[in-house]
Amino acid sequence: MRKRIMGHSPGEVAAAEPGWLDLERLAQVEITSEDVDYSIESALIPGAGTGWRAAQPGEQTIRLLFDEPRKLRRIHLVFHEDEQERTQEFVLRWSSDGGLSYREILRQQYNFSPPDATREVEDYYIDLDGVTALELKIVPDISGGSARASLTKLRMV
Repeated sequence: MRKRIMGHSPGEVAAAEPGWLDLERLAQVEITSEDVDYSIESALIPGAGTGWRAAQPGEQTIRLLFDEPRKLRRIHLVFHEDEQERTQEFVLRWSSDGGLSYREILRQQYNFSPPDATREVEDYYIDLDGVTALELKIVPDISGGSARASLTKLRMV
């Protein structure tokens, strides 16, 4: 996977999982930040780790830039938080013009309340054609707390 943290060069990762898009081969990823122990590859590539986490608190963006326009039918997201009670919001948007303009797919809020409510799984069936960019914005704590954004898994077909 070609990765770019604003101003950094791409990284390398492992192979894709059968049935889902091979994001390593098909897209470049841009992120606003990343904890060195929780790289974005661990959320996008099966077997690469336990998921991504931001290096600092506050809103974060994960953007996939596809090499060729794609048809997307399903997006699967998994979020996990076992330390801090909070309300998280995410916005999923797509672009057909390489990221010059975006259209919102959905906006979702949910509560993490450890130890009982620690996992959020979102599975969306969509019908998008000509997708050149997919963007996920995460606000880890809508009240402005010190939580860091994280993403356990992002897959798509």
